[in-house]
Amino acid sequence: MEYLLLIHSETNRNAEAVPEAARAQMLEAYRAYTEALQQSGALRGSNRLRPAAMATAVRVRDGKTEVHNGPYIETREELGGYYLVDVPDLDAALSWAARCPGAAHGTMEVRPVWPMGEY
Repeated sequence: MEYLLLIHSETNRNAEAVPEAARAQMLEAYRAYTEALQQSGALRGSNRLRPAAMATAVRVRDGKTEVHNGPYIETREELGGYYLVDVPDLDAALSWAARCPGAAHGTMEVRPVWPMGEY
């Protein structure tokens, strides 16, 4: 079963404000985590996301398209990246989420994928 492991972190955590050594250590931890997922055969995809301030929100109301710059809502945490994994069950997905470096400095959201066509 596929699960999306969503990495949420505080919006005020500016990567440039983190000392270079700490940033390098964090990037190495993510590299090792990603490699472990690849070697297990569970990884289906992953990416980092640009900050929410760079987002554009699109809504259609009464047939009219509205485009808004920046995040749609104010929040203390923002989605910073994700891993799409294919594992046997929720327990396995939770285990991988707990191993993610993002769990140590933010919140991991584990959500089962609902394939299109399954209604």
